[in-house]
Amino acid sequence: MRLLLAEDERSLVTILNRNGFEADAVYDGKAALEAIESGNYDGAVLDIMMPKMNGLEVLKTIRDKKNLIPILMLTAKAEIDDKVEGLDLGANDYLTKPFAAKELLARIRTMIRTQTTQTESILHVGNITLNRATFELTSPTGSFRLANKEFQMMEVFLCNQGHSITHKRLLEKIWGDEKQVQTNVVWMYISYLRKKLEALHANLQITEASHAEYILEVGG
Repeated sequence: MRLLLAEDERSLVTILNRNGFEADAVYDGKAALEAIESGNYDGAVLDIMMPKMNGLEVLKTIRDKKNLIPILMLTAKAEIDDKVEGLDLGANDYLTKPFAAKELLARIRTMIRTQTTQTESILHVGNITLNRATFELTSPTGSFRLANKEFQMMEVFLCNQGHSITHKRLLEKIWGDEKQVQTNVVWMYISYLRKKLEALHANLQITEASHAEYILEVGG
């Protein structure tokens, strides 16, 4: 599980990494927004008080773009208005400083778990749908039942349509800690998906955005 931490307490990154997460840190709102929009994270922890762009502004921007990444807000303020505003803007949870590391970890685990159980069973982009229950990739002209790794990769692309995804991120997300996975396995599965999308006459295509980065684009 990869998390973005936008908060000035640097020791929290170490705590998260020691407890089963892969955490990256940024220290201002603009950097947080760019990182979230990269599509490389499963969740984010945002401090409200950040330079350049505060946490509430970051939250509003990503929710306005229909980005449903789980967000936990942090603040040193205890005022109820801040909490209400954050929740109204689409925060999944809220934690007031000071807090215990165990509580932060528990809140993050609950947030991710809740988001997973509430995820819609059908993804729809362009003329393609992916059924998360049956692994079926469908267009108006037909369907395929995807193998497990194909399904996971297609799900990542559909959930991050329009955003580039790195080769490393796909390896981490789909193969995780599996040993002896060859780096060319990503390209192999992308090739499988391209052939299926072509056979389904999809108006989507997986293209290479730059070296070792891929993007799902919608055509006409």
